[in-house]
Amino acid sequence: MPELPEVEVVKKSLINKTQNLIVKAVKINDGRLRYKIDRYKIKKIIGLKFKKISRRSKYLLFFFNKGIVMLVHLGMTGKFFFVNSKSKKYKTSFYYDINDENDKKHDRVIFDLSNNQKLIYNDIRKFGFIKFLKNINLEQSVHLKYLGPEPLSTKFNIEYFKNYIKGKERTIKDLLMDQKFIAGLGNIYVNEILFFGGVRPDRKIKNLKNFEIQKIIKFSKKIISKAIILGGSSIKDFSSSSGKKGSFQQHFSVYGKKEENCSKTKCDGKIKKIVIANRASFFCNKCQK
Repeated sequence: MPELPEVEVVKKSLINKTQNLIVKAVKINDGRLRYKIDRYKIKKIIGLKFKKISRRSKYLLFFFNKGIVMLVHLGMTGKFFFVNSKSKKYKTSFYYDINDENDKKHDRVIFDLSNNQKLIYNDIRKFGFIKFLKNINLEQSVHLKYLGPEPLSTKFNIEYFKNYIKGKERTIKDLLMDQKFIAGLGNIYVNEILFFGGVRPDRKIKNLKNFEIQKIIKFSKKIISKAIILGGSSIKDFSSSSGKKGSFQQHFSVYGKKEENCSKTKCDGKIKKIVIANRASFFCNKCQK
């Protein structure tokens, strides 16, 4: 599943390509996504212009004139293809080569744009979704209103962290995966953050010391920033629309490294794997406490 950096990369790769383009037509090949596409609402964007694209947590938000916003969640395998005026197709995933015959089977929605360009929503497993909202009501959307602060925001600080965990009995891994606490983190990045923070994933939050909280906050910001710069990471499914491969997976220090030596200097520990809330957790048995 794409996490915050992957979605940020998709946003960045599309923003310059779609800016100020007009939707000329919409073709729905299969609207049976996680939520069925509202055919009446999607037709309302015909004739409207892409004003901007933004991201909140793992959601993409496409803003049109007339105050309409298209909210997209990519689910497990959702992705956008962009086709330029010369019919060149740009991908947003890198675990396979573009294959028009196979791709077409999973092209769920095709947006015909001005200048003979196209934006294609492709989703093999159909766990993603596309919804339409009014900009004025955006913050009240059930998908957005309960989200916690972004990890790169100033609101994600030690004061917020300590206030949130008061009286709670959860593990730190469970907390960091909770979108109500912090928006956009997922299993891959949480494993890496805790590795560099020196905290075991099964550690109880009530036992965290201030310096450990500060390290978790520090490495949340550092690792997410690095992943965005390197182009996003989700192991199989994402790349930028220019076709440049996301490379953060080449820099994993703990995720998927079961029984390998710890990569930290002066540590002779081994990477172990446990399961927390049905998700794989990797940690060093020596330097994570």
